[in-house]
Amino acid sequence: MTSVAPEEGYERGLGSRQVQMIAIGGAIGVGLFMGAGANIAKAGPSIILMYALAGVIIFFIMRALGELLLYRPVSGSFAEYAREFLGPFFGYVTGWTYWLMWVVTGMAELTAAAIYIHFWFPSIPQWVSALVFLVVLFGVNLISVKIFGEVEFWFSMIKVTAIIGMIVIGLGVLTLGFSDAGDTAAASNLWAHHGVFPNGIGDSLMTLQGVMFAYLAVELVGVTAGESEDPQKTLPKAINTLPWRILIFYVGALVVLLAVVKWTEFSAGESPFVHAFSKIGIPFAAGIVNFVVLTAALSSCNSGMYSTGRMLRDLASNSEAPGAFGKLNSRKTPAVGITVSVALMGIGVVLNYVVPEKAFTYVTSVATAAGIWAWMMILVSHIKYRRAVTQGRLPASSFPAPGGSAFSWVALIFLFLVTGMIAYDKDARVSLYVGAGWAVCLVIGWIVLKRLGRVPDLPRVAPDAEGEKELARK
Repeated sequence: MTSVAPEEGYERGLGSRQVQMIAIGGAIGVGLFMGAGANIAKAGPSIILMYALAGVIIFFIMRALGELLLYRPVSGSFAEYAREFLGPFFGYVTGWTYWLMWVVTGMAELTAAAIYIHFWFPSIPQWVSALVFLVVLFGVNLISVKIFGEVEFWFSMIKVTAIIGMIVIGLGVLTLGFSDAGDTAAASNLWAHHGVFPNGIGDSLMTLQGVMFAYLAVELVGVTAGESEDPQKTLPKAINTLPWRILIFYVGALVVLLAVVKWTEFSAGESPFVHAFSKIGIPFAAGIVNFVVLTAALSSCNSGMYSTGRMLRDLASNSEAPGAFGKLNSRKTPAVGITVSVALMGIGVVLNYVVPEKAFTYVTSVATAAGIWAWMMILVSHIKYRRAVTQGRLPASSFPAPGGSAFSWVALIFLFLVTGMIAYDKDARVSLYVGAGWAVCLVIGWIVLKRLGRVPDLPRVAPDAEGEKELARK
């Protein structure tokens, strides 16, 4: 029998249509529309295999999360599961780290969105565009979860339509040979120019850290658990369709792109979609893709505001953040947590005004490292949960992950390898330095909470024999 958490005061205002599209949108971001260009330049056609490999790992992570969600659907999601199975400290660290991920991502996305507006309106100051987007999305998240869900639905619809359009047009070029790219477009472009691994397997593997950034936010569907109308139906459906989304929107799109335009023509700093559309000869190609990328940036920022408020409320409900963050307004949204998070994102807009161009790379590296921590906590919590189920201490979930905890171990090892790659890369390495500083802040905060007597010492999972002895000693 599956345990079901109470609604925690939230309005269950996210319908199946919105949850499905939030799940799809979470798998399509700026990492694909813009970041894929740099990855293609490094890995050549093998980038397709890297996205596919990472996609398999992401599916393992999401099925592990899905099993936990159907065991106990709560808005705190993986932070709450880390708290339950690993102890309050890990729940505290996971909640605050995931909050940090979305705050820094919001900073980057707002700045990026303002830069995209410059494409059409170069006379508008960057800070004006960023401020307008910040205020509008803040209002969307403050009004109600239904409005958030509807806005995110249409943001995701635009991204999905753009990619499907690119795939259809690309297939037309390959089969019918029309447009300026028709003479050189061919499936052989996937292996004819120095092979599938033109720069070696090592360089291809090093792109995995950038590839994983492209998948950030796919876990956001877990945060919606406390506000989904019917989580027992909508969440499994959203997770089970993930392989098809990855196969179509990532693998499929890249196969078509690299068949239509040979990989040597792509470069960092340019959207591969813009280049491909221009090569085919589609009018206003740059403007079309700029609009889609703008939508992707706003979608990410919108999701960030949503997630930060829920994470702060979960932390407050466990006495790990100020109590004010735990309050809901009359529309059942965590207004205080959202407001504070948005204020910090606003500071990021000001800061990004004066930092060098590499700041965006640094911020995305920090976001990736924080996201990897959240994914690791999902996997470790799932392993602990399966152990508790096997021992008869907890009820089985109605949505068990295939392979049990074995696939969670595989995904966990993979994430450790990616972390090693981040440490090896001199540009991405800054995220580990920031992570070390963040860890020090979290430990200091935890010591203060302990001294105030606001947190317990043990996990809340049903204890085994050793755990019972420890409880007795406490």
